[in-house]
Amino acid sequence: MNVKETKVIEVLSRFAIVGEYSHFEVLQSGHINETYRVYFIRNGELKDYILQRVNTYVFKDPVAMMENIVNVTEYIRAKIKATGVSAKRFVLHYQKAKDGNYYTWLEDGEFWRCCRFIDDSISLLEADTVKVAEESGRAFGRFQKYLSDYPVKDLHIVIPHFHNTVNRYDIFKKAIKDDLVGRRESVLGEIDGYLALEEAATKLYKLQCRGELPLRVTHNDTKTSNVLFDAHTHEHLSVIDLDTVMPGLVACDFGDAIRIVGSTCGEDETNLNKIAVDMEKYEAFTKGFVGELKSMMTKKEVETLALGALAMTVECGIRFLSDYLDGDKYFRVHYEQQNLDRARCHLVLAQKMLEKLDEMQQIVEKYAK
Repeated sequence: MNVKETKVIEVLSRFAIVGEYSHFEVLQSGHINETYRVYFIRNGELKDYILQRVNTYVFKDPVAMMENIVNVTEYIRAKIKATGVSAKRFVLHYQKAKDGNYYTWLEDGEFWRCCRFIDDSISLLEADTVKVAEESGRAFGRFQKYLSDYPVKDLHIVIPHFHNTVNRYDIFKKAIKDDLVGRRESVLGEIDGYLALEEAATKLYKLQCRGELPLRVTHNDTKTSNVLFDAHTHEHLSVIDLDTVMPGLVACDFGDAIRIVGSTCGEDETNLNKIAVDMEKYEAFTKGFVGELKSMMTKKEVETLALGALAMTVECGIRFLSDYLDGDKYFRVHYEQQNLDRARCHLVLAQKMLEKLDEMQQIVEKYAK
């Protein structure tokens, strides 16, 4: 037994899981937390769970974060059960620790949580088909629809100013000025490219500040990989990775998804000539997302939905570039220039989106009727 497995077993012993521990796997997906799939034998059957060590450098108040997650998932569970349908496969269920909390602190300061694995489900790293793109949109749209009457004011702000693009640009400019690890001179072209997009990218947040866009319960990390799909039909089951559930804008959830689903390439593609807006998948995602939410969105929300794609692509890009300038402290990287590759990819995609913004908005309005 290696050191890592010894730690996993120690953590699992703190949760009220029935059965005998069998083995574990390390899951490599995700930039932030450390994730394991763990297996128990119960009544002769193998049962699996997802165990995570939360990155407390990113999430300064993980207890507040878990309160958001548990309250929101239980709210959705009640909504589903009220229709007479079992909620078992359609919403996450977190395990209680033996002390009654939905998490445990280790003596060394590590924060861990555990949830049940949803049977016959798969996570897809990308929307490689039109159907998966549409199902992804439907999943995140339905998530917001379930929570449309949830008291937004009761949510904790787990990461202040998360989609405050004005603040993100301030942080970006500080990273440029500070140049902590001496990388600025090598990325002057990327810096100029993002500064040229500042006015368009900050428009949504300024509308929010003026009270023209309502705050809703939003997921804030709407990648396809944060949806579980039925392993056989690829229909969506549940939204996962709820760490950043907070008050936010519909357009931000829509836009954050489109920067992944609506791109012809992965987020760290190095051949920039391959990058374009995949309009077929963009329309599929929009059909699913807007189809779920059209009855609850305001006119202004509909009018700014496509703008959310541009804003979130730029925001994520400057976050990657800021982190690169600071020495890669926030996002997990697998090679030295990965954050720079991510930033370059997002810059080109944002520029392509700006060219197609009118067409993208027309598709939104088509499905919002």
